[in-house]
Amino acid sequence: MATTKELSVEDKLRAIYDLQLIDSRIDEIRNVRGELPLEVEDLEDEVAGLSTRSEKLKSELETIEELIKTRKNSIDEHKEAIKRYTKQQETVRNNREFNSLTKEVEFQELEIQLAEKQIKEMKASIEHKKEIISQSKERLETKSNHLKHKKSELDAIMSETAKEEAYLSEKSVEYRGTIEARLLAAYDRIRSSVRNGLAVVSIERGASAGSFFTIPPQTQVEIAARKKIITDEHSGRILVDSVLAEEEKEKMEQLFAKF
Repeated sequence: MATTKELSVEDKLRAIYDLQLIDSRIDEIRNVRGELPLEVEDLEDEVAGLSTRSEKLKSELETIEELIKTRKNSIDEHKEAIKRYTKQQETVRNNREFNSLTKEVEFQELEIQLAEKQIKEMKASIEHKKEIISQSKERLETKSNHLKHKKSELDAIMSETAKEEAYLSEKSVEYRGTIEARLLAAYDRIRSSVRNGLAVVSIERGASAGSFFTIPPQTQVEIAARKKIITDEHSGRILVDSVLAEEEKEKMEQLFAKF
């Protein structure tokens, strides 16, 4: 291929159209992947979040179970105290000591009631958390299986297209190096502003490809002459004639056929 300085207008048009064909092929490859990489990333985050939450709930369960043990131990201690105070009541010397011990027994009984209430509440909390853990486990399994499927799908697509995309990306860089900076800047600007990424299009049935606006006959003649760079006044896209387009498509098909 000629260097940038030696390119005629026709050579420039061919080079910029070739670049468009290469970049469009790269777009197709990436469109096949679509949203899969983002889906996989989102699923990985969700699975990690569910795993963390499940571990946190299990840790909370262990803490509550330890608290229940502590409360049960305290109940045993209060019962022992009641036995002790009741025994002491048998040897009191006056009513004041008896009443004092009675109050101690009542206090211990209240402490037992409180501990039993707390144990009941904690057991209810355990059941609730176990239910949440069970639901989280099911959801985690579902999401993990979905992630595995999506990863497998993405890996399959990547293995099929990675080499081709890398090769075409190198070719894109190579072709960009042959195009003058101003034309390349225009190409990049147009390409980034249109949905389908087509900055260079051919004439089809008297209109630019994908457009319903007819191009005047005189303009069509000028495009076919390949003496200057002409853009579509409606879309701003760079225009090439259909003959040149077909010739370059055939040439690029040979490049793409390697994969």
